[in-house]
Amino acid sequence: MGELKGGIDPAGADEHWKTANSALDRIRNAFEKKKLKPFTCFVGAAIENSMAIEIFKQLQTGTLGNAANLTQDDQLTSICNWIINIDIG
Repeated sequence: MGELKGGIDPAGADEHWKTANSALDRIRNAFEKKKLKPFTCFVGAAIENSMAIEIFKQLQTGTLGNAANLTQDDQLTSICNWIINIDIG
């Protein structure tokens, strides 16, 4: 499950992240009720420092499975490889 935010305006980036993070929380909570843990990711075209810090913390704790900046080719390639290689067992 993931959120993709394509807006490139840095002024609105934080609001895009807040909206995406809320949606991802709803997904995680719904799955948790069924004792399931979905793979989650966030891809944004504009990622500001404050949101990068929060995203990184979620990556470290495993709350967020992966994240990428849409404007960075290496990050986009990395998240595509991650999605392709998810083992849903």
